[in-house]
Amino acid sequence: MDAAETRLAPLQQPSAPLRSKIIAAIRSAIETGLWQPGRRLVEKDLCEQLSVSRTSLREALRELQAEGILDDAGSRGLSVSAISEHDARNIYRMRAVLEAMAVEQFIDTASDAEFHALVQDAKVLTRAYCAGVLHDVLIAKRDFYRRICTGAANPIALEVIERLVLRTSSLRARSLVRKPRQAQSVAEIEALVQAIVARDAAAARQAAMAHVDNAARSALDHGLPPAASA
Repeated sequence: MDAAETRLAPLQQPSAPLRSKIIAAIRSAIETGLWQPGRRLVEKDLCEQLSVSRTSLREALRELQAEGILDDAGSRGLSVSAISEHDARNIYRMRAVLEAMAVEQFIDTASDAEFHALVQDAKVLTRAYCAGVLHDVLIAKRDFYRRICTGAANPIALEVIERLVLRTSSLRARSLVRKPRQAQSVAEIEALVQAIVARDAAAARQAAMAHVDNAARSALDHGLPPAASA
């Protein structure tokens, strides 16, 4: 990948706290596969690309390191964390349980308006899958699961799920661009939403877990991505 293609866009100064914007920019670079596992982060370059101070950047990097998203590479500074197959399998298993729980809670607690909104979010997600643009799929998936966790009144589940998803982002990005997986995901989301709308908690739980289980197979059957050398 050309160096110019991996540069981050300068941040526009705030409405959201600057640290949050830096974290969001770095998360996006990792989530979309722009930065691969093992990629070294050079503070000077990042400050220049994002148009931020080194102090603000370091605050954001410390938070991402504490979450396990970045690793201390010793004299080389920080790098994007790589993940073992064992850890990846555990993450997918935890995601399946958490997402199934959130779906059941959504059925129990969400308002009629939230049910309707979830159906609309599912339509956006389906269109994104069919178009096959990774960035749009990632945004639509994030909105879909945020809707579920909001309707479930469980922000903690959302926080944990988003962290787990980010840890497997390199695997996930490679899986999501595969046409067979996109078609499979459309069917899985449709089954999940049908069960939710029918308020069938058992079927919804099964559909949620099947979606994550199949995502794990799609991601892991094609092997872990090689670590970046940059």
